[in-house]
Amino acid sequence: MHDSDELSGNLVEEFLADRTSRKPSPHTLQAYRRDLVAVLRLVDDGATPAGWAELPVSGLGPRQLRAAFARFAAPRSPASVHRAWSTWNAFFTFLVAEGVVAGNPMPAVGRPRAPLPLPKPLRGEETPEVLLAAAARVDGRQRDPWPERDLTVVALALCAGLRLSELLALRVASLAGRADERRIEVVGKGGRPRTVPVEPALDGVVRDYLASRARRFGSRSVRPDGALLVDRRGAPLRRGGLQHLVRACFQRAGITDRVPPGAQLHALRHTFATRLAEDGASAAEIMRLLGHASLAASQNYIEVTADQQRAAVRANRTNRSLLRVTAQR
Repeated sequence: MHDSDELSGNLVEEFLADRTSRKPSPHTLQAYRRDLVAVLRLVDDGATPAGWAELPVSGLGPRQLRAAFARFAAPRSPASVHRAWSTWNAFFTFLVAEGVVAGNPMPAVGRPRAPLPLPKPLRGEETPEVLLAAAARVDGRQRDPWPERDLTVVALALCAGLRLSELLALRVASLAGRADERRIEVVGKGGRPRTVPVEPALDGVVRDYLASRARRFGSRSVRPDGALLVDRRGAPLRRGGLQHLVRACFQRAGITDRVPPGAQLHALRHTFATRLAEDGASAAEIMRLLGHASLAASQNYIEVTADQQRAAVRANRTNRSLLRVTAQR
C-alpha cells in the first residue's frame, strides 16, 4: 500500500513505466507525459516551492482538478482537452489499482465530447490508380527495387483498408480461404479480430510478392507463421521502414501534394473507406470492414461524401447561371 502523500512526479513515472510495458508508440508516451505535466503545473500554480513534481497526490482532488482543467481548456481545442482527460482518467485508474488512492476523481471533472476527425483520403479522383501504377513499376533510381513488395503494401492499404499496425502484424497465413473466398484475418485496435474479403486482383498481387520473396530469400522465407511484409534483407518490416516505404511510393508517383498533412499511410485507409461510401456501402458495412469501434466513425465517411456531392452540384455551371438569373429578378 502506498502513502497518500506520495509525490506526483514519482507517480507519473510509475504510470509511464506501466504504459511502456504495453508497447505504445514513443509519440503516445510523450503525449501522456505532456498532458499529465501540463495539468499538474496548473494544479500547483507555484504553491509548491519545488514545483509540480513535489505535489502530493492528496492534493489532486475533484475541486483542484476541475479548476486546473478549466484553465487547461481555455486555449485548447475540445479534442486536446478530451485527450488530456482520458490520460488523467487512465492515470487515476492506475493509482486506484495500485492502492495509492481510494477512488478516481475524474468523473467529477467535466470534459467535452471528442469530435470525430474528418476523413483524410488522397485528393484527386484518379490518384489511387496513379499510386498503384507507380508502386508496380521498377524505378531505376532505387538501389534495390522491389515493386512486388511495394505494390502489396499499397494495395493492402487501398483495397483492404488496413492500419499501419495491422499491416505490421500480418503473417503469411493471414491470407486464408478457398480461391473464390479469400480473406485477410486481421487483429485490429483493442485486439478485436475481423476479416476483410480479398478480391482476385489483390490476391494475385500478394501471391506475386510471395513468389518474388521466395526467389530472393528462398522458400523457407515464406513460412505461414512468418511476417507477411519484410524489408530488403528479409527481416520483418518495422514501423519506420513501412512509413518510409509509403512516402517513397508517394514521391515516385508524384502525388505528395495530394496527400493530406499528417495522414501518410492512413490516407490510403481513408481512401478505401471513402470509396466504399461513394459506391453505396452502408455505415454498418464500413464499420465491419474497417474495424471501427462505433458506428458513428463509419457514418462520418457517408456524411462527408454527401457534403462532397452537394459541393459538386453547387459548383455546376448551370446552378451558377441560375443564381445569376434569380439575382437579376
